Amino acid sequence: MQTVLNLLEAEPIRLFLSFGVILFLVLNLAGILTFAERKVAAYIQLRYGPNRVGPRGFLQPAADVVKLFTKENVSPQRSDLWIFLGAPIAMFLPAAAVWLVVPFAPRSVVADLNVGIVFFIALTSIGALGLIMAGYGSRSTFSLLGAMRGAAQMISYEVPLILSLLGVIMLAGSLSFQDVVNAQAGGFWNWYFLPQLPMFITFYIAGVAEARRVPFDLPEGESEIVGGFMVEYSGMTWGLIQASEFASMALVSAITATLFLGGWQPPFPFLDLGNFNWLWFAIKTALIIFTFQWIRWSLPRLRMDQLMDFGWKVLVPVCLIWLFVTAGAMLAFPSVF
Repeated sequence: MQTVLNLLEAEPIRLFLSFGVILFLVLNLAGILTFAERKVAAYIQLRYGPNRVGPRGFLQPAADVVKLFTKENVSPQRSDLWIFLGAPIAMFLPAAAVWLVVPFAPRSVVADLNVGIVFFIALTSIGALGLIMAGYGSRSTFSLLGAMRGAAQMISYEVPLILSLLGVIMLAGSLSFQDVVNAQAGGFWNWYFLPQLPMFITFYIAGVAEARRVPFDLPEGESEIVGGFMVEYSGMTWGLIQASEFASMALVSAITATLFLGGWQPPFPFLDLGNFNWLWFAIKTALIIFTFQWIRWSLPRLRMDQLMDFGWKVLVPVCLIWLFVTAGAMLAFPSVF
């Protein structure tokens, strides 16, 4: 038995097993968030939402999964099949893999990389490639137009998203998520959303755009390009694209909580739960996810030109200005930082 345990703890077996568990959890999380999305939408719009399958509709995600698995996966006759089928995987896997470096609690992280923030940036950038693969592989005009819009949006909002992280990196003096969380210990007044408020807002907005959520869901604008880059998908391939969106939403929420809201750190020192501090991390992440859903059912979609102008003409200048402010404050008050 001890030999088996030692084998499971050895690299790379431990990493592969951990990634398998994370894939399972993220897929289930997508189902839970689908249910939560529909319930939140119903409450905002004074409707019931799912309430037939199971008690209060709790089994609706399971019914949806069965439906998606049994539906036929149809592909256009002229499609490039390998690219067409690889696109959903290219969108989902990066959103799942980043969870390997997210710290849930003290000493509770699969891979404590000293360049965890760079790992997050590198993998999330692959999502744009998945969009292009879906649009090109479908060989559909609507799909290709949606893919181009999506790639332009995601690449544009990558810039303010990365810039908004630089202030946190400067204050923490590290690229490790664990170090960033430890640097915010001592109470909510030490969390980075206070000294980095413009960066926090920028990161949140850019994260909404990266997850392709309303009001930044231009890649799938049903009023003008039907279903956008995923109009030709059906069955489980469509389900995997939807799962990638919910996985991205949960991931951005978790990273926001980690970098700006103290991660697993409690708001007051006397509320420290030790090894159960993951509860604070879960609460913060869930609240941010709720704001994503709240925004979706409250705001209209932006036009493409408005979206691009906002990213390049507002968010990027704000980040650059606040970087100079942060650097100047660190030089003027080294004892504080």
